[in-house]
Amino acid sequence: MPKSAMECTHRLVTSPAGRIHLVEQGSGPLVLLVHGFPESWYSWRHQLPALAAAGYRAVAIDVRGYGRSSRPDSVAAYRMLDLVADNLAVVHALGEQSAVIVGHDWGSVIAANSALLQPDVFRAVGLLSVPYAPRGGPRPSEVFARLGGDEEFYVSYFQEPGRAEAEIEPDVRGWLAGFYAAMSGDTMPASTAPDPHFVSKGGTLRDRFPKDRHPSWLGQGELDAYAEEFERTGLIGALNRYRNMDRDWEDLADFDGAPITQPSLFVGGSRDASTTWLADAIDAYPTTLPGLVSSHLLDGCGHWIQQERPDDVNRLLTGWLASLPS
Repeated sequence: MPKSAMECTHRLVTSPAGRIHLVEQGSGPLVLLVHGFPESWYSWRHQLPALAAAGYRAVAIDVRGYGRSSRPDSVAAYRMLDLVADNLAVVHALGEQSAVIVGHDWGSVIAANSALLQPDVFRAVGLLSVPYAPRGGPRPSEVFARLGGDEEFYVSYFQEPGRAEAEIEPDVRGWLAGFYAAMSGDTMPASTAPDPHFVSKGGTLRDRFPKDRHPSWLGQGELDAYAEEFERTGLIGALNRYRNMDRDWEDLADFDGAPITQPSLFVGGSRDASTTWLADAIDAYPTTLPGLVSSHLLDGCGHWIQQERPDDVNRLLTGWLASLPS
């Protein structure tokens, strides 16, 4: 592989957000990588060189609100329609007409909606950790409010401006370390322990994080990379994604129950709550993802799938990409 194809380039491109920061490696068909919460382009550090080596132009972005991308002040600026518009702008800024889009966590939801709303641009979609579930049912905030009984579901906790920020800001590094550990396959609490996805009355989310346990994928260098970014930017922009779920539900009313018909891939972790809570969504793939090429659950893996199991994810991604029509 020529050295030039393996070099990593940082760029800023214009988007409806103002600017989007991206990291690019390789040449060939465009593969756009979209991260989740609380991550950044850096969560794709293992995939960028692997995709470049396989003959693709791999581009990982900082989603608006994160890293070096713009952080609009308005909460409503983080609605799904705006995030899809950012992805579209990135493709065009790179001089391309189409792309394969791959997302993890919130990025999976953003990627799915990008493919749904812009099928002429996003010709295939890869979903990591969070399954595709079409818009439908009651208003999301009402659903989340009913979960947990006397406890509060973490999404509801994140939706109220200022609450999570007050918990996180005094110790961003420690909070991130605990959050990553709580959802990693090798450090998450036992099934008999209090669930870290819920907050007890008067408590905080970090009360249930594992203590003094770091996932095998998260060394000091990796934690430094995330902590330094979020200590600089804060987490308001990242948390604002959770504060737009009802807006998304309203904005996407015309797509109620809509399938994604492009070729698709799903990869999840067997220990990830996203795949167990949303098992019905995975079962519905013959209807909701009729173009599904393959679906995989990695045994023993948690939520941070492309960082916990980079070799497995790279193998599945490159095999799927090779199967797509050119």
